[in-house]
Amino acid sequence: MKNEYTQKIRSDAVTIFKEAIRAVDPYSAVKRFVHVEGNRLTVGTEDVPNTVIDLADYERIFLVGGGKATAPMAKAVEELLGKRISKGMINVKYGFSTKLTFTRITEANHPLPDANGVEGTRKMLDLLNSAGEKDLVFSLISGGGSALLVHPAGDTTMEEIQELTQMLLECGATINEINSLRKHISSIKGGRMAQAAYPATTVNLMLSDVVGDDMDVIASGPFVPDRSTFQDAWKVIEKYNLKNIPHAIQTYLQSGIEGHVQETPKAGENIFLRVHNFVIGSNILALRAAEEKAKDLGYNPLILSSMIEGETKEVAGVHVAIAREIVKTATPISPPACIISGGETTVTIKGNGLGGRNQEFCLAAAIKMDGLPASIAVLSGGTDGDDGPTKAAGAIVDPHTVERGRALGLEASEFLSNNDSYHFLEKTEDLLVTGPTGTNVMDVRLVLVGS
Repeated sequence: MKNEYTQKIRSDAVTIFKEAIRAVDPYSAVKRFVHVEGNRLTVGTEDVPNTVIDLADYERIFLVGGGKATAPMAKAVEELLGKRISKGMINVKYGFSTKLTFTRITEANHPLPDANGVEGTRKMLDLLNSAGEKDLVFSLISGGGSALLVHPAGDTTMEEIQELTQMLLECGATINEINSLRKHISSIKGGRMAQAAYPATTVNLMLSDVVGDDMDVIASGPFVPDRSTFQDAWKVIEKYNLKNIPHAIQTYLQSGIEGHVQETPKAGENIFLRVHNFVIGSNILALRAAEEKAKDLGYNPLILSSMIEGETKEVAGVHVAIAREIVKTATPISPPACIISGGETTVTIKGNGLGGRNQEFCLAAAIKMDGLPASIAVLSGGTDGDDGPTKAAGAIVDPHTVERGRALGLEASEFLSNNDSYHFLEKTEDLLVTGPTGTNVMDVRLVLVGS
């Protein structure tokens, strides 16, 4: 039950989404920011103050990093620096590798860390600890780095970090809250990689997957001064009333609060004097590209925000309310309209189904749209091609999605209550499947309202 007009508006949504992803390609982002002429290395753009480095001042160049988009970032750096790279090591999610010449890739698990991530990170730490004043370190950080760059602190173990991470994902904690805890049970996050690399010079290139592009939150800020404290980390546990926290983690956090464990490095410390931090790609860049593509396709676009957070079902309701207003009063823009938003919502898991925040957003939106005119499409997708533990990046729905489900004997509200958006949207053929995109700047949401 997808008529020709519905198919057209759904197709336009997918085209706009793909353009948003293309605009934040990590390989291109590095090439846009980093330039090499002879021994002169320049990092920056017209909008970002340049850092100029004389490569002749350095004996060795190391490359480290982690995240879903780190492999194509490393490919760009290898093409720029070539044989000047003495050694490179990065951690990426399984299936997110690419062919590199000077850099060793370790594939590891995400969003729950695994032994591969620990081992790859340990080798990076060994490399950084060997760096001296005459060495230059390139750090390549992208979304997913918090799970992929993992090295437990104190007596905590990888299994205990997995357990705590799962608790945090299920309770609906924000990425900032999750990362404040991650930093304080890790020996590499929250500026500790900078601590290991000092006194080497570091160029830290980050592809942002966090709301507001806060550098100390991106992958838990391994090369960035940490603004959070042990006390902040403990407040997250209290806020969500988390029970049965692994004993070693509790003990370590309490030791930090009492001053028996050193805090994460803070702004003003000498270890950051030689670190140059750059955000080279972000959600707002993707949204602006979507805006331009929507114009090209004949829509009146409006970017709401790149910083939207909150429970995904509630955020979906707000987006559908805007679509209803456009249909009824042509406010805030007249149709054909394309409402664009970004950021990262959360899902409080109460059921035992399968899905992700983007699929849950779309299923909630479909329920709210039931009965509206057919000339509406809602798309929500992760720019990395991932949405929860599924093969989908998200979904694209229309006012007939719920009806298609009913025809198959499926009740949308029951699937939503069970956090089982994947299986409903799979049956109604509304999943958005892109495969790994090689980038990661949170989510892009589109609401298209035809004329």
